[in-house]
Amino acid sequence: MASNASELRKVAFIDLEAQQARIRPQVDAAIKRVLDHGQYIMGPEIAELEAALASLSGAKHVVSCASGTDALLIGMMALGLKPGDAVLCPGFTYTATPEAIALLGATPIFIDVDGSDFNLDPAGIAAGTALARAKGLNPVGLIAVDLFGLPADYEAIRAAAGDMWIIADAAQSLGAETPAGKVGTFGTITATSFFPAKPLGCYGDGGAILTDDPNLASICESIRLHGRSTIDKYDIERIGVNGRLDTIQAAILLQKLSIFEEEIALRQQVAARYNAAFADIAAVPPMSEGTTSVWAQYTLKVPPARRDAIMAALKAKGIPTAVYYPRPLHHQGAYRHYPFTGNGLPVSESLSAEVMSLPMHPYLAEDEQDYIIAGVREALLAEA
Repeated sequence: MASNASELRKVAFIDLEAQQARIRPQVDAAIKRVLDHGQYIMGPEIAELEAALASLSGAKHVVSCASGTDALLIGMMALGLKPGDAVLCPGFTYTATPEAIALLGATPIFIDVDGSDFNLDPAGIAAGTALARAKGLNPVGLIAVDLFGLPADYEAIRAAAGDMWIIADAAQSLGAETPAGKVGTFGTITATSFFPAKPLGCYGDGGAILTDDPNLASICESIRLHGRSTIDKYDIERIGVNGRLDTIQAAILLQKLSIFEEEIALRQQVAARYNAAFADIAAVPPMSEGTTSVWAQYTLKVPPARRDAIMAALKAKGIPTAVYYPRPLHHQGAYRHYPFTGNGLPVSESLSAEVMSLPMHPYLAEDEQDYIIAGVREALLAEA
């Protein structure tokens, strides 16, 4: 592997420009079709996208919506979440996960994650359930987050969850799979996001709900349209939200879907080179046999005392990095009063001080990868 770490260059953390250049004519044509037919809300591209996402994921029903947060919110509204209920969720993830629980008046119960794969630790579910009951709450469900693109261990989660419903928060993992199936088929409901930086992202906000339950799908369709009856649009049969996906975003996503599986394969090639290059000097993301990640982020664990210096050294070489997430949820102001298991969430707290994400996208050329690898190795091996 040739090292050109001494040659300063500027590397993109996520390169949406390269992707856009590849499909710009198709995107322009797709947007023009929407402008020509003028059905900007719930146009024909919506149903076409939902069918394409069902084909990709294996889910029987897909309901598009306005964002990944709306996907969580609408999904839990359809499941009947209410005040007095508790929902278990990991302490190491983005705020949207517990936010949707709290918005419905229910209580998030934070449990810890696994230190190797960053996903919810099934061993903590029993303690989370017991804590909810001790607080006088009814534990009705849990949300597992497929962090950084890797599916959580849903078989172990289902075994530990008992009769609770499960939402798979697949905002970062759509397109991944395990020996048990594809993302979109693991939970009672799967919620995903099409935020622009996601592996499958639109040019604005967007999301989708995936489920095999036709009744839940029908309720979600109603909720996203202000609770409107599917028979009579002037009959509001439940409380809903304005949670529709714009037709133009659906049109853009259809074009991105045409190259999505190839992009996943390219992401896996980048991750494989990273893993091979860093395995001797850092804790690299683990991969189980038969499981794929879509590598929404490529994240290393580095010595906490040196993380800032390592990131600064990489920045000086034009190599961007990011920390997802610098503070666990139970330490954040909005969530400090919500319950968490044990005397804290030690793994979540440790990870917040250790994680560092590197540039990851399908259009990282091999020479860019070599430059990143050489820079990271130099920074990690430098004397403290």
